[in-house]
Amino acid sequence: MFEMRPYRRNSMSTWNPFSEMEEMERRFFNNDFFSGRGLAEFKTDITDEGDHFDLKADLPGFKKEDIQLQLDGDTLTIQAQRHSEHEDQDKKSKYVCCERSYGAYSRSFDVSGIRTEGITASYEGGVLDLKLPKKTSEVSSSRQISID
Repeated sequence: MFEMRPYRRNSMSTWNPFSEMEEMERRFFNNDFFSGRGLAEFKTDITDEGDHFDLKADLPGFKKEDIQLQLDGDTLTIQAQRHSEHEDQDKKSKYVCCERSYGAYSRSFDVSGIRTEGITASYEGGVLDLKLPKKTSEVSSSRQISID
């Protein structure tokens, strides 16, 4: 995109000839450029509530039926899919501008320290709320070992 920079009299405008290359490198190593993750990612907040973690994910505009939670080993994946309204041929010709995004959105989280059988989920007002109970730490007992 083009940037508008104000003209300043009696001062040189600073232009970094490597800025585009640095931006490309940042996108490459953050994996945003090739995967499109920057567009297909939803934002989350995770708080430590003592005995459990509280994960809140912003998923505005989704129906509860379009959100799926998948637990695979120590990985919890939240997937949401939004369908396009302009897929109908009748509606397609009526659009002047169509900028709302649609498609599949996904995030995965490591739940190795979570008691997975106790995870609960609720969805209200566009926010998915997960309660992730922590595993209780087992206290290792020490003992003397005799040598035979």
